[in-house]
Amino acid sequence: MTAPPPCWNTEEKVVFCPELGYNKSVMDKRPVGIFDSGLGGLTAVSALHALLPEENIIYFGDTARNPYGTRPPEQLQKMARENLNLMASFNVKAVIAACGTMSTNATEVLRQSETPIFNVLDASVAAMAAVPGPGPLGVIATDASIRSGGFIRALQKACPGREILAMPCQQFVALCESGRTAPDDSLVQTAVETHLKPLKEAGIVALLLGCTHFGLMGEAIGAYLGENVKLVSASACAAGAMARFLTENTLTGGSGEIRYFTSGETSNFEKMAEVFLGVPVRAERAFAGEDT
Repeated sequence: MTAPPPCWNTEEKVVFCPELGYNKSVMDKRPVGIFDSGLGGLTAVSALHALLPEENIIYFGDTARNPYGTRPPEQLQKMARENLNLMASFNVKAVIAACGTMSTNATEVLRQSETPIFNVLDASVAAMAAVPGPGPLGVIATDASIRSGGFIRALQKACPGREILAMPCQQFVALCESGRTAPDDSLVQTAVETHLKPLKEAGIVALLLGCTHFGLMGEAIGAYLGENVKLVSASACAAGAMARFLTENTLTGGSGEIRYFTSGETSNFEKMAEVFLGVPVRAERAFAGEDT
């Protein structure tokens, strides 16, 4: 497993939660679970593995039902329950819902889980609230996330008096899922400029990448917005929140095993995941539920 992309380093432009030590004398070898609609949640896998390399991880990419970002709330809530049930079948000790769409549209479902759940909304909003100065803040996410108003309400509450600008960027998900994330890719450059031009012209000082897929395009986004705009990775913040929880509650431990599951074609998932992670990936089939 490679370390998180350089663009996640605090000395670059993306807020990344600090590294944590942990008590190796107390071990809980149960795995943690991470789920997403597809490949985007791999950014959370990389971030958590960098923080706690000995944790066992179960990753589920629901590629057969991707994208989530165009679905109505009632469907997303049903799918959230199904994904949590799948995670429970692996006896996980905690879960990251590495999906901004579900974090904003199925909040109550996630909160009702008996297993500790970490979404990409709470920790990332806290990181945005820590950005100094009065300048405007931006957030990009899927259509469904922006439409729900979840990120906007949370940011307005955490950052009273600051201007909050939100932009749906559903096209970014499709680009990431097809492996087109390189900053020198002309299609990526065009998409980034088209969607982020209003935010750049508004003079935002920080941008929340509210969909975990968008971390895969962090380099391209950072290059367009410039070095003075701080990028906050929602998936990295969620991973940091889980790492703190496991450490503080002496729940860390494992052998560093990572298992990857997908509801779609395993060969396609393996190919794309290897590109993003930089290591060979073996995927297994799993289904949380039928498409609705």
